[in-house]
Amino acid sequence: MASLQRSEPTTPSLGRGLIAAAKKEGSLNVIALPRDWCGYGGIIDGFKQKYGINVIELNPEAGSGDELEAIKSNRGSSNGQAPDVVDIGLAFAVKAKAEGLLQPYKVAAWSAIPLAAKDVDGHWYGDYYGVLSFQVNKDLVKDIPRDWGDLIGSEYAVSIALAGDPRSSNQAIQGVFAAGLSISNGDVSKASREGLKLFADLHKRGNFVPAIGKRASLAQGTTPIIIRWDYNALADRDALQGNPPVEVVIPATGVVGGVYAQAISAYAPHPNAAKLWMEYLYSDEGQIGYLKGYCHPIRFNEMVARKKIPADLLARLPPSEAYAKVLFPTLDQQAAAKAEITRNWVGVVGAKVE
Repeated sequence: MASLQRSEPTTPSLGRGLIAAAKKEGSLNVIALPRDWCGYGGIIDGFKQKYGINVIELNPEAGSGDELEAIKSNRGSSNGQAPDVVDIGLAFAVKAKAEGLLQPYKVAAWSAIPLAAKDVDGHWYGDYYGVLSFQVNKDLVKDIPRDWGDLIGSEYAVSIALAGDPRSSNQAIQGVFAAGLSISNGDVSKASREGLKLFADLHKRGNFVPAIGKRASLAQGTTPIIIRWDYNALADRDALQGNPPVEVVIPATGVVGGVYAQAISAYAPHPNAAKLWMEYLYSDEGQIGYLKGYCHPIRFNEMVARKKIPADLLARLPPSEAYAKVLFPTLDQQAAAKAEITRNWVGVVGAKVE
């Protein structure tokens, strides 16, 4: 691109017109997509094989902030470093739209994306999510907990850990929030307070381990139950290869999802290839690609209802019905939970996680 103008292509209709226009552009620049994350290696290879379009994989280890900076710093540049598309956290997606960094596009499967997980104008849309789960070492835990309230049982003494410090880790904050959502019977306004109370009780009973739970500590037995995103827990289960055996449990209530979002750069050098990439990601094929990497695709519940997910893949996952009640907190709800939990963790719970 020779100027700082946004991409304003004529958008061909979905099908042969879009495919032809994308192939004419010849390339797609993606960013921050590690090939071992959420099945992206297979997804990228599948897209290339299906359409014959070269995919340039920029800075696979970048974070959401880096992605937005890449749009800003390379707009108008012809150096090949300008991303066409981004995969970013929800808060970054909202920020990017406000800063005019994204162009709207609604995929053919638009109506199947939950309202809570998309921008009404199509500037961004949820692509996959994880939910907070219990990652359990079955060698040490014989009575597997099935819901948040179960964790207070005496059989879980010196067993339960968060996968981060709730004063700074979003995963840990969401874990406390999810626990409280369960205890408050789904009342979001009370979830943070009730979550803090539950963890205070767990700490008082000696069930809570004030250490950051990791794969190694799970296997060693110092944190035999870890509260973490299901995709991390499932990947750990496979990596440990039964030593020890691991069960991943989606709690019966308080099922909270963390969503990532897709978007097309307003300055995309290959805007039609970017649109075709989005169509591929939100097709059944692309969504199954995410699930192979243990990230639940945003259309998961709808695809399960249509029996479009292979049985052997479902067998590697927690039961599908466990995800039917997932809550995607809004940005305002996430911000409120973060403020209350980080502010009151030490005073209410009294445990320093490190």
